Amino acid sequence: MIAESLVELESVSREYRLGGNTVHALRDVTLVLGRGELSVVHGRSGSGKTTLLNMIGGLDRPSAGRVEVDGVEVSTLPEDALVEFRRETVGFVFQAFGLISILSAAENVEIPLRLRRLEPAEREARVRELLRLVDIGHRAGHRPPELSGGEQQRVAIARALGNEPDLLIADEPTAQLDSQRARTIMGLLRKLVDERGVSVIVATHDPILIGMADRAVELRDGSVVADSDTSRATAADAKAKSQ
Repeated sequence: MIAESLVELESVSREYRLGGNTVHALRDVTLVLGRGELSVVHGRSGSGKTTLLNMIGGLDRPSAGRVEVDGVEVSTLPEDALVEFRRETVGFVFQAFGLISILSAAENVEIPLRLRRLEPAEREARVRELLRLVDIGHRAGHRPPELSGGEQQRVAIARALGNEPDLLIADEPTAQLDSQRARTIMGLLRKLVDERGVSVIVATHDPILIGMADRAVELRDGSVVADSDTSRATAADAKAKSQ
C-alpha cells in the first residue's frame, strides 16, 4: 500500500495519427506512484514507457483521462502554467545526456540556476554541492567530450537537480552505458531517494535494474500488465532465506 501518493493517472490514453493509422501509445492506464520512492517503468521498446513519462512530466497531454502530480492536475494546465510546473516541480534526465558540448560540467549544471536568477555566489556554491552529490566534482572544469558516458550522465543528473525538484524523471538513463556504469547510475538514483527524499521515476528496458527499485510497473502495448512493490518482495525474500 502506498503511504502517500505523488503521481496519479486515471484512465489515461494517448493516441497518435501516423499516416492513415491510429497508434495507441497508452491504453486506459490507471496508476498511483508514491512519494519518496524509486519507481521503475519497464517493458519492450514501443510499450509506452516514454509516453507515460511525458504525461507525468507535462511534456505531452493525454487524449483521454487525468494526470495529477503533487496535487496538481497537469493534464489540464494551460501552457504557461505547464512551463512553470516543469521548471519548479520536475527534473528531467534523458538517455542522450543533453549536455552543451562547449560548456564545462559546472557550466552545464549552472544553466537552470541562471534561469532561476540566483546570485552568482549562490549559484557557484550550489553547483559545487550538486557536483559533489553525484561524485563528479573533480571533473567540474571538463567539457562533455572529455567525460565518459557515465560521467556525463552524472552531470545531467546534477543539472536536473538544480531546481530542487519534487520529482526526478529519467527516461532510459542507462541505455548508452555498459552494465557497470548503468549500475552506478542506478545506485546514484537510489541514493537520492534514500538520503535526499527525492521521488524518482525511471523508464528502462533492462530487467537487471528492477531489483533496485521500490516499485516496478510493466507496460505492454500501452497497457499496465504488472504493478508490484519490489521493496516489499525483496524484504520478504530476505526474511524467508534467513529462516
